[in-house]
Amino acid sequence: MKILIIEDEQALSKSIAAYLAAENYTCEIAADCKTALNRIEAFDYDCILLDISLPDGNGLQVLQALKENQKTEGVIIISARDSIDDRIKGLQLGADDYLTKPFHLSELSARIAAVIRRRRFLGSTTLEAEGLALDTQARSVKVNQQPVDLTRKEYDLLLYLFTNRNRVVSKQAIAEHLSGDGEGLFDNYDFIYAHMKNLKKKLLQAGWKDHIRAVYGMGYKMEVP
Repeated sequence: MKILIIEDEQALSKSIAAYLAAENYTCEIAADCKTALNRIEAFDYDCILLDISLPDGNGLQVLQALKENQKTEGVIIISARDSIDDRIKGLQLGADDYLTKPFHLSELSARIAAVIRRRRFLGSTTLEAEGLALDTQARSVKVNQQPVDLTRKEYDLLLYLFTNRNRVVSKQAIAEHLSGDGEGLFDNYDFIYAHMKNLKKKLLQAGWKDHIRAVYGMGYKMEVP
């Protein structure tokens, strides 16, 4: 799961990123509106943490841009400003939640998980298709009720393909998702091929029909009902 932290307090953003990384999230940081707007235009995220007070503008500009571009990222506003007007404006522009500083990182993590469940998985923590079941809370995988032992990268790859099922996802997008590198510069995609090969092998050995196919010149697609 990929998180964008839009926060100009460097110590806070690094603390949030470190905590969420330990919770198996991939994090990117933007310290101002300009950087944030560039990132949301170029990349997709599962959740955005948004401070309203930024050095070059109001964070609500980012919410407005998401709305105008019909982006579907979940958004949690994190701000020292506890004004009811800010809350209302943020929610009207599409924010999912509002957390006032200071806050406990454990609470932030719980709210992120809740937003992602609502946005991506319709409130469920379990995704199922053709005998495959992913528990997004336990980060576990089963095929026909039998556990499948995946590495973290293999699990992240499977979940990414599942949440984008029946859509072609490019090798570039997969590389950025797995590496957490938002700059988009990769010498090759060998690491994707290795993870994909191992993932498909484990799923096949567990008895799951191969629903993941390579789309020549583009990327990969998981085809499930």
